[in-house]
Amino acid sequence: MNVLVVEDTVEIGDAVTAHMLDEGHSVDWCRNLKEAFGWLGGTNYDLVLLDLRLPDGNGLSLLRDIRAANNSVSVIIMTAQDQFSDRLAGIKGGADDFLIKPFSLSELSARMKLIRR
Repeated sequence: MNVLVVEDTVEIGDAVTAHMLDEGHSVDWCRNLKEAFGWLGGTNYDLVLLDLRLPDGNGLSLLRDIRAANNSVSVIIMTAQDQFSDRLAGIKGGADDFLIKPFSLSELSARMKLIRR
C-alpha cells in the first residue's frame, strides 16, 4: 500500500512512518498542507493519514480538495480534536475513518485493513 502521512508532530510522524514501513507499506511523510498538495499532485496513493491541525491550515481543506478532484484515495484522519462536531465534519468531508490521538499503532493497522476490504 502506498501511504501519505500528513503530520507535523515529529514523534507521531516518525512512529507512524516506521510502523507503516515495518508492515511493508511504501510511505511518504510531509509536515504541512503545502507539501501534501505537492505529493498528491505527483503520486498516486492508496491511503492518506491526515492530521487536522497543521502549521499552514486545517487538514479538512486538503480533504475537501481531494474529494473535489474526484480522487477516491482512502483517508483516515488522525487528530487530537475529539469533539463530535470535528468527527462529523471529517466524515461529511469524505474521510473514511477517524482516529483520536493518542491511538495505538495496532488500531491504525486494523482500521487500514478494514478500509482495504
